[in-house]
Amino acid sequence: MRQAILRMTAPEGQLVRLIAMAVGWLRAIPASLPQVLLRITVAIPFWQSGLTKFDGFLQVSPGAVWLFKNEFQLHILGSTYDYPFPTAVAFLSGLGELLLPVLLVLGLGTRFAALGLLGMTLIIQLTVPDGWQTYHLPWAAMLLAILVHGPGRLSVDTLIARHFEPRH
Repeated sequence: MRQAILRMTAPEGQLVRLIAMAVGWLRAIPASLPQVLLRITVAIPFWQSGLTKFDGFLQVSPGAVWLFKNEFQLHILGSTYDYPFPTAVAFLSGLGELLLPVLLVLGLGTRFAALGLLGMTLIIQLTVPDGWQTYHLPWAAMLLAILVHGPGRLSVDTLIARHFEPRH
């Protein structure tokens, strides 16, 4: 069958050969490359947001506190609610936005970090309900892929697992 396809007339045969070559090149990409790129891609927006929440080492910025006190609200079942303990929430969200992306990029506790960021994505969705299709849905999809498929071979988790494998 393959030989019959390749013997097609010139334009059709060339197209089939080009597609076959492209598929071959794509198959040659190691699965670990998209996995590490996925981890980096989803980590970036959280990291950048976390940087805005601190004015120094573990010093939550007044702007972040103001946002959680005055601007951000939780939208739940058609009602809005103020954030409880806005200073603590600003601090903890900033801390999560800085620590979890680092773990994700390193591939250390990867599924834990992805789960934490997925939880943060849910809270962000409740805070900014109009952002679901632009930001929150792609973030959730990337984080779910990491949860399901793991960090890949280029990760600290994989190095640790290899170190503790039983040797024969």
